[in-house]
Amino acid sequence: MRVISVSRDVVVWSFLLASWIGIGLPCRADSGSRPNVLVVLTDDQGWGDLSLHGNPNLQTPHIDSLARDGVQIKNFYVCAVCSPTRAEFLTGRYHTRSGVFSTSAGGERFDLSERTIGDAFQAAGYRTAAFGKWHSGMQAPYHPNARGFDEFYGFCSGHWGNYFSPMLEHNGKIVKGDGFIVDDLTQHAIDFMEQDRENPFFVYLPLNTPHSPMQVPDEDWEKFEGKEIVPDPRPENAKKEDVQHTRAALALCENIDDNVGRLLDALDRLSLSEDTIVVFFCDNGPNGSRFNGGLRGRKGAVHEGGLRSPCLIRYPGKLPAGQTVGGIAGAIDLFPTLADLCDVEVGTTAGPLDGISLVDGLRDSESEPAERLIFTAWGGKFSVRSNRYRYHANGDLFDIVADPGETQSIAEEQPVATARLKRALQDWVKETKPRDRNHSEEQVFPVGHPDYPWTQLPARDARATGEIRRSNRFPNSSYMTNWHSTKDAMTWDVDVLAGGQFDVEVFYACPESAVGTQLNLEWKQGDATATTDSVVTQANPSGPIHLDKDRSKRAESDEKDWKKMSLGQIDLSKGRGRLSLTCPRIMGEDGETRGLEIRLMMLHRVPAE
Repeated sequence: MRVISVSRDVVVWSFLLASWIGIGLPCRADSGSRPNVLVVLTDDQGWGDLSLHGNPNLQTPHIDSLARDGVQIKNFYVCAVCSPTRAEFLTGRYHTRSGVFSTSAGGERFDLSERTIGDAFQAAGYRTAAFGKWHSGMQAPYHPNARGFDEFYGFCSGHWGNYFSPMLEHNGKIVKGDGFIVDDLTQHAIDFMEQDRENPFFVYLPLNTPHSPMQVPDEDWEKFEGKEIVPDPRPENAKKEDVQHTRAALALCENIDDNVGRLLDALDRLSLSEDTIVVFFCDNGPNGSRFNGGLRGRKGAVHEGGLRSPCLIRYPGKLPAGQTVGGIAGAIDLFPTLADLCDVEVGTTAGPLDGISLVDGLRDSESEPAERLIFTAWGGKFSVRSNRYRYHANGDLFDIVADPGETQSIAEEQPVATARLKRALQDWVKETKPRDRNHSEEQVFPVGHPDYPWTQLPARDARATGEIRRSNRFPNSSYMTNWHSTKDAMTWDVDVLAGGQFDVEVFYACPESAVGTQLNLEWKQGDATATTDSVVTQANPSGPIHLDKDRSKRAESDEKDWKKMSLGQIDLSKGRGRLSLTCPRIMGEDGETRGLEIRLMMLHRVPAE
């Protein structure tokens, strides 16, 4: 096991919906008698990325121990990509109901009418915290602090461009991380668990690996550099495998396992293991064609390989050790299940929950699994899983019990089952109305929430005019570059929730020759305008950073060391309008390095006198 140096101590929609709708759970007990909750969610780690599931290429003893000492849900399903899964875990409802339709530009946000698991546990007297990748909205009231989490440290975007002491945020304020990001997030979770022992905690730890870029610490990479990799038994998976990418992914998975070990050690050291429910699951299938137990598909697919996730739940003395639960379950079930285990009221939700409490099955493996259906949709593709079959909207039916790899459709041999599941899927699509990303659809970003002083407006959410270009086609964690013309602009369509005076800061990079460039911010609301401007007085010639830690070619934007500059103050009036950032004067030589590169604009409400 690697040693981590730190500065502090470390030692469905269901047809049984009428039987449970999420508002009839037990009444709250005294918060002091309730268990703590620790939920670990990983990013792009597939079902097959554990030694527990037969992968011969890595060892994950700490994660595996949760199955040995707790309960493993054999057939557990999430969504095809990340933001929908997070929405379903947080709300207990299908993401298609709550408004999630994309992974960026506002499409990752679920509706404000939704009640979150954080809201419920916070109302029950729990100390609530989230550390890691939120990916459910960046600006309040979509920010985690506004959705039931007292404490937040991490980032709200869909992915991040640098994993080594990166730019992060703490409760809305920009800060610098400390070392490798997963180690840092884990340390923050441990520190939080150590605080205020009078009240139980609910810690949500959505780690951001092994999502690309495939940046791996040297000590984790040593084992996998040049390592021979055993391919997946499915021929098409083996044929498509990028072995170098796989090596990096597995190194990151072992790093996750080490950090799960740190968490479990901390619970032991704090004498909290017996009083803490630990949950581990993943957000979608693997982000590569690597070993996945022969399952069909990967991240983004609505086949088993894109949707099946580990789910391990440890609660010593309350849930039997080493038990495997049959039937089917999903991320939608974790909210009602944890509320049930902790005697926490779900409360009033935006509609009936799609998830059900799994407590009876977790406690008694002999109990008959409920007959139910779990639905999924992504990218215009749909499928539904019953206890035995998976039906796809293209007409294929697979017997998952006999054919977990979905190799042979039996739709013609099973016309009754095919017709039943086809009708159920059509009804679900009609009811929940899944929608695809419409790139021309206007996305408006809230600014100036009266209860939260900071508002981030990243380049990923801006629209660019003229020659300005995004640093990468994937908007998350990107920046704007190629700013050559004084006619060009970055714009954000916003809704100011409470008017007032705001300090404005911009995070930028530029060469020495660009010193003297003028930046202007204009607020336009109908015929009314307000402006503020400033001149660049310090160069920031940062190039891409930490690319030496990329162990496989990245698809995402590079990252830089961004410098902060003040643009002064601007008066924003309540309501809809547009913020436009322009450069009335651009200094420097012609070429790609001319002018500024912009990563982020921050607004901070000036307190009223």
